[in-house]
Amino acid sequence: MRFLDEAKVYIQSGKGGNGCIAFRREKFIEYGGPNGGNGGRGGDVWAEAVENLNTLIDYRYQQHVRGKSGEGGMGKEMTGAGGEDAVMRVPVGTQIFEEDGETLIADLAVPGERLLLLKGGNGGFGNAHFKSSTNQAPRHANPGQPGEEKTIILRLKLIADAGLIGLPNAGKSTFLSRVSSARPKIADYPFTTLAPQLGMVRVDESDFVLADLPGLIEGAHEGVGLGDKFLAHAERCGAILHLVDGTQSEITKAYKTIRGELEAYGHGLVDKVELVALNKIDAISKAALAKKRAALEKACGHPVFLLSGVSGDGVFEILRALVKEIAKRRRKENPPAQPQGAWQP
Repeated sequence: MRFLDEAKVYIQSGKGGNGCIAFRREKFIEYGGPNGGNGGRGGDVWAEAVENLNTLIDYRYQQHVRGKSGEGGMGKEMTGAGGEDAVMRVPVGTQIFEEDGETLIADLAVPGERLLLLKGGNGGFGNAHFKSSTNQAPRHANPGQPGEEKTIILRLKLIADAGLIGLPNAGKSTFLSRVSSARPKIADYPFTTLAPQLGMVRVDESDFVLADLPGLIEGAHEGVGLGDKFLAHAERCGAILHLVDGTQSEITKAYKTIRGELEAYGHGLVDKVELVALNKIDAISKAALAKKRAALEKACGHPVFLLSGVSGDGVFEILRALVKEIAKRRRKENPPAQPQGAWQP
């Protein structure tokens, strides 16, 4: 399935049904009173976050979403049926913006979360509603109210426990394919991955979701290359695994380029837990590897992991380190419930 993380959709709620003009016409009742029913209410437009979706591709082909109109009222004071609601099912992590693309309406980050986007129009009153002691045979009814309409922008920010970042061709897709059942496209040229890929990783007794984010280049925060579109997906990652291609000559420059983009983009990316790994160690001599590792540790200010996505060397060490950081974050966000009656200082 093609990945799509932004869509523009026109939405419209249903029109209310018209009220009915009717009078009782029964045998032995010479002057039957008004008995026209009210119109049914128009359908609403809702947005709902669901777990089994990870792309907005449905709204690439369904760019108009409309609630059903309510039915008109009928005689014998029968109210028309209400219009069916339109429910937009979107992936967890979808943000909904006004048409300007800047005014945030909602951020659906919890499975099952629902949001009322537009209310359907009310049904019109039938003539039975207007009868009174001074107007016993009203011959008018209200039309149904029109529905609301607007254009919205949907933007998806993937929710993953950890994200893979690095310059193009750093070996991110190879790493993801080794540690999970995901099968991203792998080739020896830059920008092989053109869309984020998700993989479920299991280490010992722990599971977490790992996102392979397309390669970033200098100026990505301004839209250069694949642009800041994919930096947005890193916002929800609990930890970042920064892969650096160990076969290139300028190790520290490659690291600082990506860190500079994270800092320029903002949104708290630079403050996330970062694990740095020197990749492709199977293609580097031991003497050169020691120098490159020392240079990279000096640049990032903390220990650097060594790994090879091809041979598997060092993979489990980095995965266990990721699990440890992810567990810390989960405990912080979901602290264990205190038993009732427990003493709290």
